[in-house]
Amino acid sequence: MSDTSKNKAPIWFWIISVFALIWNSLGVDGYLGQAYNTERYQSSFTVEELEIAASLPSWTMGAFAIAVFAGVAGAIGLLMRKKWSYTFFIISLIAVIAQMGYSILNGHTSNIGMMLSIIIFALFLVWFSKKANSKGWIA
Repeated sequence: MSDTSKNKAPIWFWIISVFALIWNSLGVDGYLGQAYNTERYQSSFTVEELEIAASLPSWTMGAFAIAVFAGVAGAIGLLMRKKWSYTFFIISLIAVIAQMGYSILNGHTSNIGMMLSIIIFALFLVWFSKKANSKGWIA
């Protein structure tokens, strides 16, 4: 077995990888809706929630963009069975922690369940991509 060969990945590897792509693609959709302030975005939130989002520092939108686009890149990397997916998931996790951490520390916790889910799933994808690399499912 050469250094570039890959072991056969189990079916659940593919299920998680596809779910990761869907999850992060939904994040991209959410980011684009917020960035372009679409009608669909506005109709999804209360006036108070929209005011909070509008008052956030612009760097949090940058962190949001980095988190979701790096997450999509990482998920695509998993589906292509590339070890660089781990790097993109690390970048995504850092951006998620920056964005969500700011919101939580500033008391914007009306949607804490979703915030924690996002952080936990970002952590999981870092772990999963590292595990996939160690198992030889990605190279």
